[in-house]
Amino acid sequence: MTRNPGRHSKWLALTVILTAPLLYVIDIFIINMAIPGIKSGIHATDGEIQLVIAGYLLGSASFLITGGRAGDYLGRKKIFFWGMFFFTLTSCGCGLSQTPPQLNIMRFLQGVSSSLMVPQSIALIQVLFPGQQERAKAIGWYGITLSIAAIIGQMLGGYLVATHFLIPGWRLIFFINLPVGILSMWAIRKFLDETPKDTGQQFDYSGALILTTGLVCLIYPLTKGREMGWPLWAIGLMICSAFIFVYFIRHQQAKIQLRQGSLIDTALFKIREFNIGLIAVLFHFMMHTAFLLMSAVYLQNGLGYTALDCGACFLLHAVLFMISSMLAARLIVKFGKSVLQTGLIIILSSFLLQILFFRPGVGSTPVVLLIGLYGLGNGLVLPFLLNIVLKSVPVKFAGVAAGVFSTFQQTASALGISILGGIFYSVINGYHTLPDYSKALNRGLAGSIVCLGIVAWMLHLLPQTTGRNDNDIATEGI
Repeated sequence: MTRNPGRHSKWLALTVILTAPLLYVIDIFIINMAIPGIKSGIHATDGEIQLVIAGYLLGSASFLITGGRAGDYLGRKKIFFWGMFFFTLTSCGCGLSQTPPQLNIMRFLQGVSSSLMVPQSIALIQVLFPGQQERAKAIGWYGITLSIAAIIGQMLGGYLVATHFLIPGWRLIFFINLPVGILSMWAIRKFLDETPKDTGQQFDYSGALILTTGLVCLIYPLTKGREMGWPLWAIGLMICSAFIFVYFIRHQQAKIQLRQGSLIDTALFKIREFNIGLIAVLFHFMMHTAFLLMSAVYLQNGLGYTALDCGACFLLHAVLFMISSMLAARLIVKFGKSVLQTGLIIILSSFLLQILFFRPGVGSTPVVLLIGLYGLGNGLVLPFLLNIVLKSVPVKFAGVAAGVFSTFQQTASALGISILGGIFYSVINGYHTLPDYSKALNRGLAGSIVCLGIVAWMLHLLPQTTGRNDNDIATEGI
């Protein structure tokens, strides 16, 4: 930074920085409440609706690492500002879309624009807060912001979809980003300073292209292939994606040996705890994103809730999530990974009870309580997965590790929509009479329980470490 900000200005700058992850995550989950409205408004199929969510995540995941490199090369404030500008612009493009292809293209571009601004938030935190304790607190707020944004998206989506002001309510979920984006751009210009530029390395354009191609070859057929009966092209693309990812790793290794700029330093993956943590992130975010999608569709289409009533069902979820995450921020210092394992048990209990009690005609009380129970458990887990991943990473790898974490997180969310969401929709579309939404939810929850089991096993493999010195990313003092 060009100056050494005081305590007040640092935390004010943090507030500005957190607008990037806040808006990004809200726009993942705000869609859930608008699915019926979008589907009827632009005459979309279930696969096209899945792509509205998965395409956004795919655009983000494909360019997160490149976006991080762009901040290093051109200046983080500049990339943050232009990322916010294009995010706002493409949000309006989504709101103006008239057909499913138009909306899916704009959502992909919206995801790409988010990949410019989100990596800068983590990097700017590292620059603004060089001290260990202050950085721990700042990153803690980052994790809390990611989690609370998901809840805000669910509830805000329900409210906006039920609002009709000259245009259909579902379009408002995109246009709401216009005033927020303009305010954020003003704050970025006023309260953030530019960082020094690192022109010592060049962009790895070829690596970015290979990674993007591999992700598209995996996510697109997973989403569209199911409703088309798994044609040969879909199976072929998925097989091709595996070879592309292998080639990408070898390509990155060759770049490192030649001392050329690479997207990822493959030495990072020699750290066992980092790899285990990434697997935990992969399956937890698959489960989490898919659950919020499935529950929103179940409540609206299966139980006949309005979007506003559906959003209200997540109010207790939001309250319990915030309470448990604040509590866990203190408990994790003393009890380590046991806090996360307890959260997984609570989530499992919620899923099993939902399978048992969620039937046609179920009252609103069990719905609210069991979704709230999920929030209680997830508050002990989700905000602290960044800690699990970065805990054993040396400082020199911190930036690229954060980029890899973000890429895995968004890819996992897209896979959750495609795979677990695909299981859910396959049951619904498998009936020639009335669709059985309860059975569809049960199948989706069964897949989510498998994901939970894998996350639990990954946490079991990690060493049990406690104490303030061990917990570098703990949310202290929140």
